[in-house]
Amino acid sequence: MAVNLVRGQTIGLGGPDGAGPSTIRMGLGWKSVRHGFLGTLLRGGRDLDLDASALLFAGDHAEDVVYFRKLTSDDGSVVHSGDSLTGSRGQEDDEAIVVDLRRVPPRIDQVVFTVSSFMGQRFSDVRNAFCRLVDESTGVELARYTLAGGGDSTAQIMAKVRRQDAGWQMTAIGAPATGRTFQDLLSAIRPHL
Repeated sequence: MAVNLVRGQTIGLGGPDGAGPSTIRMGLGWKSVRHGFLGTLLRGGRDLDLDASALLFAGDHAEDVVYFRKLTSDDGSVVHSGDSLTGSRGQEDDEAIVVDLRRVPPRIDQVVFTVSSFMGQRFSDVRNAFCRLVDESTGVELARYTLAGGGDSTAQIMAKVRRQDAGWQMTAIGAPATGRTFQDLLSAIRPHL
């Protein structure tokens, strides 16, 4: 059964004995809030385009990034599913980032997941946004963080996985931020490392 996380909550993903998932998927899903004909005109007729990114940190230094323009980390341990431009109508992941925890280089101690609105639309136009962690080998959902009250922000620092002893743990961050790409979010991420 999945854990419904609240901001700041942490769960363990296994320890030194190798128990726990070896490959995880961070799934992102959302729906655009429709405001009728006038809302569509004001937004230029566009659906809401959210983008998931994963930043690989060694200490407080960003060593690598995976996002819609770079789908695989340099070492191949992190892979992005590709860009969704519209969000879904159901409960499926619109974008996903798969992390093979066994292949993440030892110098990388954290992987931070962010979501940003590439067109600069506000999160108040987002409904049912979620970030979920899935054991990729079994398909079992381990944890879910639901974005509530997105307000005027254009980005969220959603969650991170961090090395803890010989295992990994996930923390729901859920911090609003401003930016269209991961580059815009670097200064907002640092306090969460």
